[in-house]
Parts: sequence; C-alpha cells; structure tokens
Amino acid sequence: MDEHDERGMTMTGVDPDRLDDQQLMKELETIHRTRHDTLLYGSNDALRAHNGRMAQLEGEYLRRNPRRFVSPGRTRDGARERAVGVDEVRPRRAPAGSRTSGEGGGPAGTPVGKWGPGRPGTTNGPGGA
Repeated sequence: MDEHDERGMTMTGVDPDRLDDQQLMKELETIHRTRHDTLLYGSNDALRAHNGRMAQLEGEYLRRNPRRFVSPGRTRDGARERAVGVDEVRPRRAPAGSRTSGEGGGPAGTPVGKWGPGRPGTTNGPGGA
C-alpha cells in the first residue's frame, strides 16, 4: 500500500462513510456547535468548507438512518397546526403577582424564554428544577 494513499481523506476530515456511528455523531455535534461562529466570522472559504463538510456528515447520517424518528411538530403539517393553534388561542392576561414585563420578562402575560418565566434560583429548561 502506498504510504501517501489519501483515499478516504478530504481537506476537511475523514470521509463520513469511514466513521463508526459514535464518531459520526461526535462530528455532527461538533460541526453544528461551530456553525454559528463560522457563519458570522469565518472567511468565504471557511464557510464553503463548513457547508461541504456539514452536507457530507448529514448525508451519511441520513443514509444510515432512513427510518429515523421524525417529530410530527417538525413537519410542514405540524408547523401548520401550530400556526392555526396560535391564531385560534387568545393570549391570557397574567395573574396578579406573576412575572411579566418589568421583571425581566416580555410583554405583560408572556412567558420569559423558551421554557417560561422560571423561578429565582432555579434552572429553566428540560431537566431543570
């Protein structure tokens, strides 16, 4: 075998089909984590390389997982249902004493952040207390 055999190598890393499942997931997590900074601060060449590598990794993931779980809310029909539900439901006024604007929240009666207003000293989000 040739010492300089570069089959399976690209300018941006190992060909995704040569990665095991765990390595592929680690590569996907890394590239998604660095995406925003590359878009905002990377050169055009860096962004082009990032786009290419992301497409390779995501394509390989989809090839290996053609029957992966797809959340109904992440489809066009699910998005339409959410939009219809939003239009049909009127926002309620916040009860007296609840966190609203002026206390770090949004307009009166709206939750703060993705997971709601939270409580002082707690962690908002899944798994938070």
